[in-house]
Amino acid sequence: MSGLRSLLYRDTFPRLAADLREQPGKWLSRLVFLLGPWASFWMVEILNENDVFSDLYAWQVLMNLIWYYIWFVVCRLALGRRRRAAALAAAVCFLVGLVNHYVLRFRGRILFPADLTAWRTAANVADAFDFSIDLEMQQALILLVAYLAMVFFCVPQKKRDKMPKPLGAGLILFILGYNFAFFCTGALPALGIYTQQWVTQANGFLLNFTVAMRYSSVDKPEDYSHDKVLELMEEYPAVEGDGSVTQPVNIIAIMNESFADMTIFENLAVSDDPTPFLHSLEENTVKGWMYSPVTGGGTASVEFEYLTGFATIFQPPHTVAYQLYTEEGMPSLAALAGSQGYESTAFHPYQSSGWNRPIVYSNMRFDHQMYQEDVEDPYLIRRYISDQSDYEKLYEITDGKQGDKTFIFNVTMQNHSSYAQGWNNLEKTVTLPDVQKAADTTAEQYLSLIRASDDALRDLIEHYSQSEEPTMVVFFGDHQPPLKNAFYEQLYGKKLSERTTEEVMQQYATPFFIWTNYDIEERQDVVISPNFLGVLTAQMAGLPLTGYMNFLSQLYEVLPVITPVGLISAQGEFLTDEELDEEQQEWLITYETLNYCGMVDLFDEARPMYCLD
Repeated sequence: MSGLRSLLYRDTFPRLAADLREQPGKWLSRLVFLLGPWASFWMVEILNENDVFSDLYAWQVLMNLIWYYIWFVVCRLALGRRRRAAALAAAVCFLVGLVNHYVLRFRGRILFPADLTAWRTAANVADAFDFSIDLEMQQALILLVAYLAMVFFCVPQKKRDKMPKPLGAGLILFILGYNFAFFCTGALPALGIYTQQWVTQANGFLLNFTVAMRYSSVDKPEDYSHDKVLELMEEYPAVEGDGSVTQPVNIIAIMNESFADMTIFENLAVSDDPTPFLHSLEENTVKGWMYSPVTGGGTASVEFEYLTGFATIFQPPHTVAYQLYTEEGMPSLAALAGSQGYESTAFHPYQSSGWNRPIVYSNMRFDHQMYQEDVEDPYLIRRYISDQSDYEKLYEITDGKQGDKTFIFNVTMQNHSSYAQGWNNLEKTVTLPDVQKAADTTAEQYLSLIRASDDALRDLIEHYSQSEEPTMVVFFGDHQPPLKNAFYEQLYGKKLSERTTEEVMQQYATPFFIWTNYDIEERQDVVISPNFLGVLTAQMAGLPLTGYMNFLSQLYEVLPVITPVGLISAQGEFLTDEELDEEQQEWLITYETLNYCGMVDLFDEARPMYCLD
């Protein structure tokens, strides 16, 4: 041991000291390269609106930096030159951070892997958003330029700057081992590391993005087996339609883009009621609050829950089923209606490329699909087809098929963000006090849009009130709008991080109603989540229920609201999944089993549980 120590002190350290004296440029070059991941991390977190010195724990900083060092090493190994590797790695980090910054600005959450598959949807509406340069971009750009200057002045350009083979081999082994432990083992769950959902910046961007990738596949439930599913099929058989209720000729389900009744927040101070007709609707109406699985965006997740009864609570956080989990023959409300002689149409007055809809609607067995090109001479509000023109297309479909049973699923477009667009064909009908207006200058445009939607809704109900055909209208907002956090903090009167579960879920509540032009029993203040709303639609229309829908109807009596951010019990308690009692937990476990079978593993023997073919 003393010989080794003597060798180190008498040989290695003096040689290093001599090398530092004789070749300071080489060591400065290495130091600048090693500073690259730190600079990139800092730069990306500025764009992520995080302070790396106060907003992240030490372990989060460390795990983020590991990914940045891996990225720089990969560039170094691939390009073979230190200067090129450092410049490219830093520039790519800035660009990714910039994309994430825009997603955070527009959606109120950071970039997730599932967003990469939704790039066409984002491109469709990109020109409606404000891409101006803000303070965070300026700061990050200054940091990038400063680091690139260090690279070009301190890292010499060489024809080939080879890394020693033993070092390169060791780094490759480390990268492979770390990726295996991160993505393929239970290390993250064991350490309690999960994707952040409430304050999505909390892990730091790159760590949260890679953690989301780790959880991007649907895990098979514990004790899942085909035998267990077959036992549940016996327990929950299909149910015939209720012959005592009127079966409507027309079933029209309208998911209204970003439609919310913001008066749920007591602190909202508006000059006029944004939704007077909605509030007045009582006759032949079942109405209340639908708690969405998303807020600010993610329309397709709400569609998926309503049409299938499958729940996003069992999906990896922020994945989109429309992109990942829909296959041909997917059980759906459209398929159920089709089995009862309804001709089904999916209608969205915008581009068909959004959210993979053409393939999804085909997989769900819609007979027809209609998009913006099918609306002739539409009346536009801002740059989108208005609810008025949207509903006129519904009249055209139903009035042109007198006597034929029709099921329509309609996703509107008028109220899509952003709300900093011009006021084309939109009157400012609702104003806010200065303090709330200052918190988000776009909020008044949003509220005026909702007033225009409410007017169109009044016309819709008046039209079908005069129809001789029994007609049911199911109406719900998909999610609340992506208004600024500062505005929501005004509504809550506190920081968002200080909210209770009940207060958090307020931001996920949208109004819903089911109205008919014939007599039904009225109900008010019903609470529901979209995974149950499709079942309620079928029940009130007198349609039969699949075995899976029969199960959902019974689960609703125990847990009428199930979302990734919270649940509501039959007693009105707002709960997290960790606060459920034993009975509620058992129901949720059974739900997860049937959800997994129908969404991922629909084997032939289980098909009758989900489909009435």
